[in-house]
Amino acid sequence: MAGTVKRRGRGFWPLALIFGLYVLFLYGPVITIFVLSFQGPDGGLTFPMQGASVHWYQELFKGLGVVDIGAALRRSLALGAVVMGLTVLISLLAGLAFRKGLKGGGLLFYTSVASLIMPSIIISLGIGLQFRLFDGIVKGLLERWEWTELLETYTTLMGLYTSGLGAHLTWTLPFGMLIMFAVFNRFNPAYEEAARDLGASPWQALRHVVLPLIGPSLVGVGMFGFTLSWDEIARSSQAIGDLNTLPLELQGLTTTVTTPSIYALGTLTTVVSLLVIFATLAAVWLLRARTAGTARAH
Repeated sequence: MAGTVKRRGRGFWPLALIFGLYVLFLYGPVITIFVLSFQGPDGGLTFPMQGASVHWYQELFKGLGVVDIGAALRRSLALGAVVMGLTVLISLLAGLAFRKGLKGGGLLFYTSVASLIMPSIIISLGIGLQFRLFDGIVKGLLERWEWTELLETYTTLMGLYTSGLGAHLTWTLPFGMLIMFAVFNRFNPAYEEAARDLGASPWQALRHVVLPLIGPSLVGVGMFGFTLSWDEIARSSQAIGDLNTLPLELQGLTTTVTTPSIYALGTLTTVVSLLVIFATLAAVWLLRARTAGTARAH
């Protein structure tokens, strides 16, 4: 009947209340930190706010004690970019290999995802111990070969792009591989067969057919790789070497910085994560629009 208003069921408002509390619990801390980061010069770490300004962002860019926030930010961005690229590449290659019935693939798969169920700090400690053993082997070889000058300057193999990179990949690769396995599990091989019937080589079929179709999924894998690396603390704590990433610096600053500058730093890191997510969504939309346009053209 026209004009009839559909009445809500009895369970609507209790469920709406639960949902509202869930959203508040999930995003409330982020919103609180964001608001408090705009405290005035006399503001503290709690409400009520003492004015509103960007004073603490200015203080942040001046530096927080002995910590070089800019250098830590650049290190995290660079490491996140490398982790993102390797996660996409290795996950894609693993997905392609598993499509061909890789021998021992089951064992390899369970070995790869085992790190998801292990405590992150244990993995970090294990990687750190492993590289210390490598250091012992290297020093022993240098002593045997009597390379005194090199032995005196040698410190450790641990670093941002060795042990740190490996630690982050133990976290990002399982997610990337799971996504690619799901994508290829529902991928229709008829597209490739049609390309080969038209004379395309396996490489041409991969480049012009498979990759454009799975492009949005690859972008999603890249987003997971970067954001998981960007926020990682536990797996980095014992395996990163002498140079800290931004999350590790942020964790250390929570015990020494007692001004809203710490909130300004937390807000900036969150903004970076959000920008990556929005850029990913835009890239996925563009890829899908391009694929749909190509399909209509043919």
